[in-house]
Amino acid sequence: MSVNKDELRANAKYLRDVRPIDPEEICEYLSTPRHPAVVRRALREEAASLGLVERDDGTFAPVEPGPASVPPASVTAFPEEHARVLEDRLVDVYGPDWHRGESGDALREAIRRLKTDYYYENDVSYDETAALGYAIYHLPDYYAVGRYVAADLAAEGLLPRNARVLDIGAGVGGPFLGLADAVPDDGLLNYHAVEPSPAVDLLTDFIDASGPNVHGTLHPETVEALDTDALTEGDDFDLVTAFSVLSELDDPIAIAERYLDVLADDGTLVLVAPADRNTSIGLREVERALETRGVTVYAPTVRLWDGERPTDRGWSFVEKPDIDAPGFQRRLAEAAERPAEFLNESVKYSHSFLRTDERRKHDLSLPASRYAKLGDADRHVSKRVDLVAAKLSNDLSEGGNPLFKISDGSEDTDCYAVVVDRTALNRDLLGADYGDLVEFESALCLWNDDENAYNFVVDDEVIVDRLG
Repeated sequence: MSVNKDELRANAKYLRDVRPIDPEEICEYLSTPRHPAVVRRALREEAASLGLVERDDGTFAPVEPGPASVPPASVTAFPEEHARVLEDRLVDVYGPDWHRGESGDALREAIRRLKTDYYYENDVSYDETAALGYAIYHLPDYYAVGRYVAADLAAEGLLPRNARVLDIGAGVGGPFLGLADAVPDDGLLNYHAVEPSPAVDLLTDFIDASGPNVHGTLHPETVEALDTDALTEGDDFDLVTAFSVLSELDDPIAIAERYLDVLADDGTLVLVAPADRNTSIGLREVERALETRGVTVYAPTVRLWDGERPTDRGWSFVEKPDIDAPGFQRRLAEAAERPAEFLNESVKYSHSFLRTDERRKHDLSLPASRYAKLGDADRHVSKRVDLVAAKLSNDLSEGGNPLFKISDGSEDTDCYAVVVDRTALNRDLLGADYGDLVEFESALCLWNDDENAYNFVVDDEVIVDRLG
């Protein structure tokens, strides 16, 4: 039994400006009476396009305008409710002993093959077993990445409370789950997923299990074939996201540029890649190519000098606390000869937030009369200089003197800050977050011949201040 959608929408549009919309009240205004439960279901179907959130009391109200508030969090576990959805799918496909016997062997082999293909940059294809193996191995860490990226966007006011998101190469749904869990109770997520592979089956399960204010639409085409003109429905997207898909595309720069056409004027293109060398550098190549075509790099990399852009290799990534391997991952691992091969608890990723409205997180231009430029480091070797740069790594030293990648957007060679003496005056470098700006006073510039990089030595003569 259906509801006249035109009548429903007309009444909802009127009432939303007056009071919360009660399905029972809507029933009274319909020309053909319908049960309140039928009207409630119809309202849920139309809620995303009407900008309505369903409240705990069963009524619907307009989502408040403005940015979402997402508290920062350390994601150390994959939520059990999401794990149950994956395990239900595994049981449906392989039976309750999915992690043993032939099915367990097939899933482990799929994970091995995917890891090998990614390492050697081979073309990657997915059948049902490969998609589920991928989910077992990557859902937890990709979920964490989605949560962290959502929190970073919200901290910058770039995640609207009423968010319309296009996710190209959505995969099995890890980033979607992280984003959906980050949306506040009074928020609305209108999520469009572009995914042509069998991964869409599991993604559909996750969307169906989501809360009432998360609305999902699937586009089972490739990112190259999708008709973007049919996507907008009169509204562009607040976020266009690409999580761990750029390295799988034949022409990632062209695809990223194409999807800018469906991005709202004040929207953000979010590019995310694994932290390994090839995919991370590949992401920076896309970032820099789009910049030459008029796109602005918002964060985390910086452009602190007028007319300067970095040309170093650009390998930079975030490292977050490990996430505990969930039960489904441990069960598959424990049945293997080398369990560690199938446990994936580290959370490392590279990312880029790009805009078309010229906004930057750090919108300043440094005076040459005051600061040294990293692009001129060869002129400053063996000298002490003052500089401002973004901290673009965690500690890379593996137990030695703390070592951090730094950038001011002018460098053509990798630059690092190395702490050889810890003092109260330089501890801001250790405490700064990824992407924060730090000012160095009297850092010693040295050439590191072993690493083909410049080291800026932070000793007891150096003052470091975190800016902003």
